[in-house]
Amino acid sequence: MKICIPVKENKGLDSVAFNHFGSAPFFLIYDLEKGEIKVIENEDLHHAHGMCQPLKAIGGENVDAILVGGIGAGALTKLNNQGIKVYRVENETVAKNIELLKGNKLEEFSSNHSCSNHGCSH
Repeated sequence: MKICIPVKENKGLDSVAFNHFGSAPFFLIYDLEKGEIKVIENEDLHHAHGMCQPLKAIGGENVDAILVGGIGAGALTKLNNQGIKVYRVENETVAKNIELLKGNKLEEFSSNHSCSNHGCSH
């Protein structure tokens, strides 16, 4: 399983999960089976509100899940339509949130809990 976690700065597993998918500068891709980390830049960072292209943002990486503090309804729908689940993270490190996911302790996002603008707080 490959997990994508938006982060503000690359500190590996010590990075803190970012609070909004579309405006995250980087994405940390973590392969649970191999324990490998890859960090990529957000390829869609400067999009207009509501126009996030999440698959472009993650550079076409194949992932199974996104762990993030907040995400817009459009991006959430686009990811879900590709079979990618999106989970709400705690304001913790990537390592901590991966452990929470493994323990089934992260809530999956629904459209009722998505963001309505880039400035929403989480």
